[in-house]
Amino acid sequence: MDRPLTFGAFIAPFHPVGQNPTLAIERDLELVVRMDQLGFHEAWIGEHHSAGYEIIASPEVAIAVLSQRTNNIRLGTGVSSLPYHQPLILADRMVLLDHITRGRIMFGVGPGALPSDAFMMGIDPADQRARMEESLEAILALLDGSELVTRKSDWFTLKDARLQLRPYTHPRFEVAVAAQVSPAGPRAAGRFGLSLLSIGATTAGGFDILGSHWLTMEERAAEFGTTVDRAKWRLVGPMHIAETEAQARKDVAFGLAQWVDYFERVAALPLAPATLDPDKLVDALMETGFAVVGTPEMAVAQIKRLVEQSGGFGTFLLMAHEWADREATLHSYELFAREVMPHFQGTLPSLVGSRDWAAENRPEFIGAVGGAIMQAITDHAAEREAKQKTT
Repeated sequence: MDRPLTFGAFIAPFHPVGQNPTLAIERDLELVVRMDQLGFHEAWIGEHHSAGYEIIASPEVAIAVLSQRTNNIRLGTGVSSLPYHQPLILADRMVLLDHITRGRIMFGVGPGALPSDAFMMGIDPADQRARMEESLEAILALLDGSELVTRKSDWFTLKDARLQLRPYTHPRFEVAVAAQVSPAGPRAAGRFGLSLLSIGATTAGGFDILGSHWLTMEERAAEFGTTVDRAKWRLVGPMHIAETEAQARKDVAFGLAQWVDYFERVAALPLAPATLDPDKLVDALMETGFAVVGTPEMAVAQIKRLVEQSGGFGTFLLMAHEWADREATLHSYELFAREVMPHFQGTLPSLVGSRDWAAENRPEFIGAVGGAIMQAITDHAAEREAKQKTT
């Protein structure tokens, strides 16, 4: 890596049904506040409208609340489902957030992840990716603001449209396009010169195509005369760490089986064999490289693996979950900040070098200190003796 990595979390969020949703949402907010205190760089909040697990419907509302509870962490929509929104209204909301947060927002966009959401709004899933790109083109034109925007599609109309409030960030806040396995995300990001948010980076299919996704970005950027930057590429993957692998495995017995069941039965993404045995689930998720349940050293190895496979990226995002209870989850994030992040931020070599240099030269330093102490004792005695002679 020729630059330090930054770190954050992608918070869908995931909360098993059958529990108090108000408290679940409060835990999401608490997590981001704690991340801010720990030095994480960003948090992305999702948008979902069905299926019971991913229960934040408006990332913009959550970001507005978090902007008042945090100081430094950047806050992004992870992601806003563009086919669900009139482009002018969504662009206006994001500009307002840009001002409220004093430039800490990021605008993540996608076609919409849950088919059940689209079904309730009468949207054909076959149309979602095309609609996302139509909306994105319109929103970027509105944010540019150099001319009035007129667009007419089969699902929205803009007529001499403009934003009455310009973005706080000049020329605009960062915009990132979500990608799973389909090339739709990289194609749109390359066309418009945007950031890429690889949500499925550690799935078997997502990991295998990391390199080809970036190649698509570069090809599209060259075709449309835009530029793309690996430093603005984010990879997402789930982890839970503890001091020992045994403790981490014990922690995730709390909620891993329910999480896997949701992905298999509701989200239609089978990740592990159907079993209630948490150890077997951990084994299956670890064997495919999808997740880390273990130690900080195992987390470091996973990130190095992603760097090698991708050719380099800018930010690693922990996929937030509730595999463990509240205390173990918060401890995992603290352990990650304390023992994993420094490996990729260039902060360790200088500290190790300074310690080793001090240790190697200790005899010389101690000798000098000892001499200084003896000289101070001698000088003090001489001063007292001189004073006594004059009295």
